[in-house]
Amino acid sequence: MKYNELVAISGLSGLFQLQSTKSDGAIVKNLDDNTTKFVAARSHNVTPLDSIEVYTMTDNVRLWDVFMSFKKNEAAMEGFDFTKADNKALKLMFAKLFPEFDQDRVYVSDMKKMMKWFGILKKLDLLHEEEQPAEESN
Repeated sequence: MKYNELVAISGLSGLFQLQSTKSDGAIVKNLDDNTTKFVAARSHNVTPLDSIEVYTMTDNVRLWDVFMSFKKNEAAMEGFDFTKADNKALKLMFAKLFPEFDQDRVYVSDMKKMMKWFGILKKLDLLHEEEQPAEESN
């Protein structure tokens, strides 16, 4: 499994591996419990992690780069439970992990998602700098 195969699905928690696409949706595998399911395009948006960017004070940054910043600064996360933290604590922790983010445009709910996704990717050992996704050239 590679980072570029991973997707987030609106309305569903966690991360998924894209198995196949159909005209009316996609077949995905849940990374938490390894179950495979069909998600209808009519009900859900399937978003590749490769296409997600995070607001900063200058340019937008790819989600992969945010995860690499998390990895570099993960010692700051030691003992921090983002599921039980309040919004203020989440913002402070996110600022330690990724200091460049735009505090006005990155919402706490997004910070929580990114921290959860980072935990999933770390557990599955998918965060290797040498496997960095290639930038798309236009």
